[in-house]
Amino acid sequence: MGLRRCAVESTLFKQWLKNLQSETGILANGDMLLKQVLIQGVDMFGKRIGFLKFKADIFCKETGQKVPGIVFARGPAVAVLILLDSEGETYAILTEQVRVPTGRVILELPAGMLDDDKGDFVGTAVREVEEETGIQLKLEDMIDLTAFLYPSTGCKFFPSAGGCDEEISLFLYRGRVDKEIIMQLQGKETGLRDHGELIKVRVVPYRELWRTTPDAKVLTAIALYEMASKEELLPSRT
Repeated sequence: MGLRRCAVESTLFKQWLKNLQSETGILANGDMLLKQVLIQGVDMFGKRIGFLKFKADIFCKETGQKVPGIVFARGPAVAVLILLDSEGETYAILTEQVRVPTGRVILELPAGMLDDDKGDFVGTAVREVEEETGIQLKLEDMIDLTAFLYPSTGCKFFPSAGGCDEEISLFLYRGRVDKEIIMQLQGKETGLRDHGELIKVRVVPYRELWRTTPDAKVLTAIALYEMASKEELLPSRT
């Protein structure tokens, strides 16, 4: 089977088509028409397709005008805001990663892509945190911050909807630890080396987090956490 055929039959491409035809999709009200799709690039992650690059020709039926349709498809992902209380201070746990597309080293929330189409967002979040930070979280302690969004949003957020289909679920974990644990985490080298992950853990006081990094996941997580706290939507801590 050729790469283009694999691309069209991939979960990534099928999900994009499903989104187009959904209740809030571009094709839902019949005003738009999809004429053709040109597959431009495929990146394999082992035996499965990891990334797709394609161009979709979508036109307004009334005017005949084509809308911008270049797509970088990478599918759903998860990220976790980890807040640890220690001796009267709340700390956020970040990962320091080399991000070649930006040409920079970026401080980010622990995050990762869903590896399959089963939709195990919480399990993926817990696994990614352990891989990237070494911290073992419990599934029952995870709070889905994006679940507080209105259902019409899909309860996900799009960090770059102008060119990428990536939709992210944001989770919150809150805990208490000794100061010794905070010191042990700072600068810890983690990540899956055989996957090319060169990751260092960085610990930042939460009060400084909003001005520490340009990572969209961090800034969105802060907004959701603060608003959920203000609206008293978060479960009480034991």
